Amino acid sequence: MPEFQSGVGTARIVVRQARLRVFTPLYGLADAAQRARELRDAGAGGVATFEGPHDVFAPLTVAAAVGGLDLMTNVAIAFPRNPIHLAHQANDHQLLSGGRFFLGLGTQIRAQIEKRFGAQFDNPVGRMTELIAALRAIFEAWNSGTRLDFRGDYYRHTLMTPTFSPGPNPYGPPPIYVGALGPKLTRATAQHADGLLVMPFGTKRFLHNSTLPAVRDGLQASGRRQDEFTIIPEIIVSAGDTDADREKAAVGTRRLLAFYGSTPAYRPVLAAHGWEDMQPELNAMSKQGRWQEMGALITDEMLHTIAACGTPADVAAHIRDRVDGIADTVCLYQAAPLALSALTAIIDGLQPKA
Repeated sequence: MPEFQSGVGTARIVVRQARLRVFTPLYGLADAAQRARELRDAGAGGVATFEGPHDVFAPLTVAAAVGGLDLMTNVAIAFPRNPIHLAHQANDHQLLSGGRFFLGLGTQIRAQIEKRFGAQFDNPVGRMTELIAALRAIFEAWNSGTRLDFRGDYYRHTLMTPTFSPGPNPYGPPPIYVGALGPKLTRATAQHADGLLVMPFGTKRFLHNSTLPAVRDGLQASGRRQDEFTIIPEIIVSAGDTDADREKAAVGTRRLLAFYGSTPAYRPVLAAHGWEDMQPELNAMSKQGRWQEMGALITDEMLHTIAACGTPADVAAHIRDRVDGIADTVCLYQAAPLALSALTAIIDGLQPKA
């Protein structure tokens, strides 16, 4: 049986008396400001963009003028970008938003980095760790006026003349978060970054048995306490106000889970539940271009274990069960944009009852 499925009597819901802040995806570009206002009015505390058909920063540039919302790249693919480029984009968005920007970074997978971006992927954990250090050195040079002198294995920054320095940011440098799945990158993120973006293709069991132990190891290595580090679980949501809406959402969510499941990097999540043999089958189908057929392989058990499914109340209960005692912020992830009414109901359901 799935670890949590609404209606299953054995599921134990522990509602922590704390308000959950919700990030939700910001799709599109031309209407980004209007959509951001609608999401804010629906109760979202922040919006996040992903590296898709548009540049990951552009919609946030437009949405920065909308007050009352935090902004986050979730995620900007790090390795094709130079640390100086990332630092300028992050610093500018921190200024534009009045200190409401979070720089979320990700490694992606080897095939995407090497074949789509034409960049290097070797030693992704070491490369990401050094990129974080380079960003901190650049931010420090801008904010304190100290000489920029960063020399690493992958990045080298030793020149910052006044012409190219934006100077001190009145809001300080933006926090650096990293999306991670495997234990090595998760541990490195907890040791070096400000926060962890828990990948959306995940489960409660994987979060507790794999992710959190790696976080504890990284924090111990850094000498930091857990309250000095932010964990933001990303959870795939499949919801609707009506039966027809929920069925339509489930079809898209099955396809999304099949897409993720076809990737070797996500096999450990499937293995945590004994489903690892499905990964090679999904991978083979993806290489044959059988994308429409792959969703049929996702069983109801898989659907309800990985994704938060059903009515808005069901979804809120699933999310509460998964993140209780771990996080006060979650990022919702959907195969298609949620209706604003469903989003409002989910966010309301996540808040403590009076």
